[in-house]
Parts: sequence; structure tokens; C-alpha cells
Amino acid sequence: MRLFIAVNFNNDTHSRLLAMRDELRSRSSRGRFSLPENLHLTLVFLGECDEAQTAAAKSVLGTIRFKPFDATIDCVGRFKRDGGDLWWAGLRESKPLTALHSELSDKLRSAGFALERRKFSPHITLGREVVTDEKPRNKEPFGETVRYIDLMKSERLCGKLTYTSIARNKQNE
Repeated sequence: MRLFIAVNFNNDTHSRLLAMRDELRSRSSRGRFSLPENLHLTLVFLGECDEAQTAAAKSVLGTIRFKPFDATIDCVGRFKRDGGDLWWAGLRESKPLTALHSELSDKLRSAGFALERRKFSPHITLGREVVTDEKPRNKEPFGETVRYIDLMKSERLCGKLTYTSIARNKQNE
């Protein structure tokens, strides 16, 4: 199974992300845009995992404790790529979010996962291989309070990329 740990959003945040994606799509000559149901914030990407690794990831997820915190989306940007850029909605700097990512990464590495070591850049992918004249810019801030994180599996079902939560860590206030 291909796995990652993510923040999934409530309906209001999701609707606003979808509007950002649709605006970008309307101003682009080409691109592969994220499916509405796949808009999420990846905290840690695990990659292909067997049953033992999946069990280990669920176990680590269950040990994480965090206080609910605000996640604020306030810009749209891109990672430059040959053949079209990856466009994203960016999150305002957040110490609780960065701490959550660090704790997850440390515990997963201790459990034997080989994770990427690049700097954490929290973003929600809006589209890949996008060709547009648009420029990165700030947006009117919006967001929500994060109260849970999910272990997600990624698979192709009938040719459609589908993300499904297989475990959840929900925090009480």
C-alpha cells in the first residue's frame, strides 16, 4: 500500500480550496488538477508499505498527542517544473504544525521508515504540470482548527486516484 499521513479539511475549508483550484484551472492553458476529494495537507509521505509497516505506521499515529491548532491558508504558489509547474495553496507558518510534522517524522524514523529529509513546506496541491501566466500571490486568509490527522492510503480505482483514511488520531480539546 502507498501511504501518507495527512490533515483532511472540513467542508468550508474544502470548498474554499476547491474555489482556488477552479480559479487556477480557469486561468491555465494546461494542467492536471487535483480531484476535489483529494485536497489535503500531507504531513509525512511514507510510500509503499507492507502489512508490517502499515501496522507500525498505525501504532506511531496512535502515540501522537497534540493540542488542536489553527491551520491558516493564505497564499497560492508554485514549484517550478519542466513541462509545467506544481501549483499549491500555502499555509501560514505554524509552530504547532511544524512540531507535529517533526514528532511524526522522528517517531516514524525510529520505527524504521526511511523518510525524505527535505524541509517541510506545508501546502495543498492544486494542480500538476500547470501552464499559466498566473503569479504566486497572497490570498485572503482562511482555514480551520486541526483536531485530527489520518493515515491515508493512495490507490488507483478504475483509473481514478483515490485517497482513503485507514486510521485516525483525533484529539480532544
